[in-house]
Amino acid sequence: MVYFVGAGSGAADLITVRGQKLLQSADVIIYAGSLVNPELLEYKKAECVVHNSAFMTLEEVIEVMKNSEEQGRTTVRLHTGDPSIYGAIKEQFDELDKLNIAYEVCPGVSSLFGAASSLKLEYTLPNVSQTVIVTRMEGRTPVPESERIEVLASHGATMVIFLSTGMLEELSQRLIEGGYSADTPAAIVYKATWADEKKVYCTVETLAQSAKKENITKTALVIVGDVLTGEGERSLLYHPNFTTEFRQGK
Repeated sequence: MVYFVGAGSGAADLITVRGQKLLQSADVIIYAGSLVNPELLEYKKAECVVHNSAFMTLEEVIEVMKNSEEQGRTTVRLHTGDPSIYGAIKEQFDELDKLNIAYEVCPGVSSLFGAASSLKLEYTLPNVSQTVIVTRMEGRTPVPESERIEVLASHGATMVIFLSTGMLEELSQRLIEGGYSADTPAAIVYKATWADEKKVYCTVETLAQSAKKENITKTALVIVGDVLTGEGERSLLYHPNFTTEFRQGK
């Protein structure tokens, strides 16, 4: 069996209990060495064989899985955050399907939630924003035309932007072109929940200079939206006058 495991947002103890148990039982671990906290490898058993996929192609990763399966071993493919977000897992599934190799997925805590916890932030404040857009800038790899930053910015919703720290000047310009004001609150969270985490509050206009001041060039999330001010209305869910399935409002 091959298990795709979300490593969590950064801190080693933020992996799920199931994910930790899978690491402890694995005969082979293939981990995303450029992003996954290496402290997680301390959970492995002594005889476990470890491969760093930062130096591997898709074909090489699949070959390791294939050889492991032929030897009756259990493989853990350890991805950063949650595997379903920018994890390039579908292409691995497709190859394993061709080889009739069974696999399962163990979800993890995405860095977008790790960043929210570090900022003590609620992404969905009543009457401020009830939508979270998770996206990235196009760089060496494209995005669909309908998902360009300007188009998504037009909604005015909360945005969490991955993989874009090296393009912050352009990001600011395109967010403003899309409809955000220059003084819209923004934040940059570098290595959310890691020991060397940094968090910077700024505005859409000052994203690039704020990152430069803190020497942040990669491995960071950009959060944009009025939810960063923390000024929202009270939720109806716990309001004494609001009736729910479990409680009669006064």
